[in-house]
Amino acid sequence: MACVVRTLADLDRELIDCRACPRLVEWREHVAVTKRAAFADETYWGRPVPGFGPADARLVIVGLAPAAHGANRTGRMFTGDRSGDVLYQALYDVGLASQPTASHVGDGLELYGTRITSPVHCAPPANKPTPAERDTCGGWLADELDLLAPTMRAIVVLGGFGWQALLPILARAGWQVPRPRPVFGHAAHVELAGPAPLHLVGCYHVSQQNTFTGRLTPEMLRGVLEQAKTLAGLGG
Repeated sequence: MACVVRTLADLDRELIDCRACPRLVEWREHVAVTKRAAFADETYWGRPVPGFGPADARLVIVGLAPAAHGANRTGRMFTGDRSGDVLYQALYDVGLASQPTASHVGDGLELYGTRITSPVHCAPPANKPTPAERDTCGGWLADELDLLAPTMRAIVVLGGFGWQALLPILARAGWQVPRPRPVFGHAAHVELAGPAPLHLVGCYHVSQQNTFTGRLTPEMLRGVLEQAKTLAGLGG
């Protein structure tokens, strides 16, 4: 019998049926029913949100988790909320997205050589997954990165939570993570040896807490994305 190769599309289809974390399942479904007043007429996605972008991406962006009324509503990473507004504008500015806005799944947005994912795929209460939820969901991220490994050359990590979740996954997958482990910081850059050279770049998260206070400016975000784009071999 021929061996059936699991693809990224297969992984995404399996992921959206996951019910492994009771607290997250309860919350994502509660939000999908109660909704926010501004979206009262919309049907919320209310399930795990798969990664978004091509299966041969050279650059991967790792966030934290879907927003309750953003990706948990639309079903696509960083789509339909203010964090996504900031991220997709920057991706468009540096030539990695086809348009500067992301409002819904059918809006025509495409990413060029870039895939966006997260260590936790369900919206958590107060945007704070527990360590147990992070570890449970980490298997999905590990499988996703394994499928992306043949082409993946750089990862931008948005925030310290994603950084801490990602390093052990990379180590288990065969990349040589230094000891002590690299410390997260904005524009932190580490090159890892492994299945293929991999550049890891830190970036403050595109949360409103950071963008509204000026801790992360559009110029800072574009700078990191330009650097990662070059490191990934996607052009200058």
